[in-house]
Amino acid sequence: MNIYLLKPMSHASRLLIVEDDPNDLELICLALDDCPFSGHIDVANDGEQALHYLYGPPEASMASPLPRLVLLDLKLPKIDGRQVLEQIRVRPRTRHLPVVVMTSSAEPRDIEACYALGANSYIVKPLEFQEFQDVSRQVGVYWMQLNQPVLVS
Repeated sequence: MNIYLLKPMSHASRLLIVEDDPNDLELICLALDDCPFSGHIDVANDGEQALHYLYGPPEASMASPLPRLVLLDLKLPKIDGRQVLEQIRVRPRTRHLPVVVMTSSAEPRDIEACYALGANSYIVKPLEFQEFQDVSRQVGVYWMQLNQPVLVS
């Protein structure tokens, strides 16, 4: 399955996955494959791509609509996940955008730092294949279908 960074279409239906590990990305996408929003998944492979997705390139005068959820890894090339989360929370446009950190780190300092920066949830990626898929699906269904987000233009 090939997934490309796409222009977002609709706030209500888009999911942005910020993940640089192709294996983890594939597992997440497989878990969400039969969800109603599965055709509306965009991917950023590093923190810089994620910020361009959310705010447009520096020369852009207008930003695209926001996704409904950002699923964010911490260990990213170029700009790490904590810095991405910090930028999301300090900018008025994305201040209320749901961000779920899904990462391999179970370090208390990482967990505390992410919640201090405003993460909505922190999930340690399970090591076992089926559990990883189950957790990914639960996260997607909750945040994309059950949770009522703050509508931001």
